[in-house]
Amino acid sequence: MKNIRNFCIIAHIDHGKSTLADRLLEATKTIDIRAQKNQVLDNMDLERERGITIKSHAIQMNYLYDDQAYILNLIDTPGHVDFTYEVSRSIAACEGALLIVDASQGIEAQTISNLYLALEQNLTIIPVLNKIDLPGAMPEEVKDQIVELIGCARASIIAASAKQGIGIDEILKAVIRDIPPPKGDRKAPLQAMIFDSVYNTFRGVEVYFRMFNGTLKQGDAIKFISTDLNYKVEEIGILKLQKVPKTIIQAGDVGYVIAGIKNANEVKVGDTITHVDKQDQATGIALQGFKEVQPMVFAGIYPVDTTDYELLRDSIEKLKLNDASLMWEPETSSALGFGFRCGFLGMLHMEIIQERLEKEFNITIITTVPSVRFHVIDKKGNRIAIQAPADMPDPGNIDHIEEPLILAQTITKSEFVGNIIKLCMDRRGIFKNQVYLTTDRVELTFELPLAEVVFDFFDKLKTISRGYASLDYKFSRFVVADLVKLDILLHNEKVDALSAIVHRDNAYERGKVLCKKLKEIIPRHMFEVSIQAAIGVKIIARETVKAIRKDVTAKCYGGDISRKRKLLEKQKKGKKRMRQVGSVEIPQEAFMAVLKLDD
Repeated sequence: MKNIRNFCIIAHIDHGKSTLADRLLEATKTIDIRAQKNQVLDNMDLERERGITIKSHAIQMNYLYDDQAYILNLIDTPGHVDFTYEVSRSIAACEGALLIVDASQGIEAQTISNLYLALEQNLTIIPVLNKIDLPGAMPEEVKDQIVELIGCARASIIAASAKQGIGIDEILKAVIRDIPPPKGDRKAPLQAMIFDSVYNTFRGVEVYFRMFNGTLKQGDAIKFISTDLNYKVEEIGILKLQKVPKTIIQAGDVGYVIAGIKNANEVKVGDTITHVDKQDQATGIALQGFKEVQPMVFAGIYPVDTTDYELLRDSIEKLKLNDASLMWEPETSSALGFGFRCGFLGMLHMEIIQERLEKEFNITIITTVPSVRFHVIDKKGNRIAIQAPADMPDPGNIDHIEEPLILAQTITKSEFVGNIIKLCMDRRGIFKNQVYLTTDRVELTFELPLAEVVFDFFDKLKTISRGYASLDYKFSRFVVADLVKLDILLHNEKVDALSAIVHRDNAYERGKVLCKKLKEIIPRHMFEVSIQAAIGVKIIARETVKAIRKDVTAKCYGGDISRKRKLLEKQKKGKKRMRQVGSVEIPQEAFMAVLKLDD
């Protein structure tokens, strides 16, 4: 065990984690030079398209140092704030972390956030200054920032360039020298923690785990402690670029197990795997699992074709295996039929899940307007959690409503401070703190309503700061707010999928803009369609989609005017009947229009 090292790579998005992982795999000859490609661990099409890491990726490397063979288990982690849960799972399976900082951009908000996650788990931090070869690199300034942040010795910061392959050997030596080997007893009862899993169509669920104590062999009888289910090990192995089967895995290792698990619900991230003795009892005790994920954004996901409902359920279950931060439960909508109310960690997370469902499982879906969790306190003092506008009780029974606030930290160049403060104030933010990290870099702290952040706050922040501002946030508290439910009526019928819970001060403007937007999107029908925004019974905005008119008098050439009038009267009666029984066709773009009100 003294020759094993488990470590992960943490950094802000786009600071070069995946490129550094490529160089480490090359230096340790883990991948064949013929199989070499950029971001080799980012094996999902979406990751390669967007150039971001979405999933943590575990891989084992072998390295010779001082004539001794070492096993290095590396986990490459995502950098975006929406995938923090993915990072926390990786950190729980490691003893050390490489903290990567871009020499041209310096410390960013997510760098600090991920560092705190690692320090909470008492990980050994190795600071690495990446991209030192860039023309805009400021190595001395950024080293000052790193020293101030983690209090390390200046000489311990490794200068590297993942693109050019500079400093890679120094990083590998530092991993072996500074990161402690895993603790554990190979003779003790089996204790292994599940940190990820994927669904294989032919073999069932493949479970990825980190061994803390004991030994696991092929053919062993194992138990998952939290679900209390028993299995027989069909195959175990280690995670190289491909899975490599082994006959035995011991404490300190990271590996995978296949045990004929067909149901995705049976595997929970953070669960403990142990042996089963003769009396069908678990021999090991449960490890401290990961903390329960707290979704920030909620939205409804519905199949466009209602017959795909069961297929969508199976797809979400399989996706949940691979992404433990996704929460879901069934719900129904009068406009969209049967679907699921899903909880996400943020807007990017929601976008990624939507694209993965469409690409990996080939289902066309409609996503409703995202919302956050509000607390409604009724007249009797009962607290009700509201995740969707449709769940909102009658306004007469509501005493007050509480909305969630987040503590948002943004790090930016000093020239953009004014614009960012204005943006946060416009979104009902409360200014908390301002710290100059250097003469040119400022950390701003705001308390913001989460409902104001989930739509387009991040995009706006990037636009006004020309891409220089970084954002990190965490839940702060619930506060009383003057909120109302904004209903949209199409042809005098409420469309629950377009409803939203908004602040009373913004309701009129939002209703007006949304009605205008829907007028552009909803196609013309044979009858007139009214689009109305309402708070309770009060209509606050209205637009009308004009009817398509057929010229029924075209066949009348001359003659008495009464002939034309007769035809027009007949048409009028038909339109009236159609208006009474006609239903409005709502295109898919209408449900996403709410997100783009400022366009």
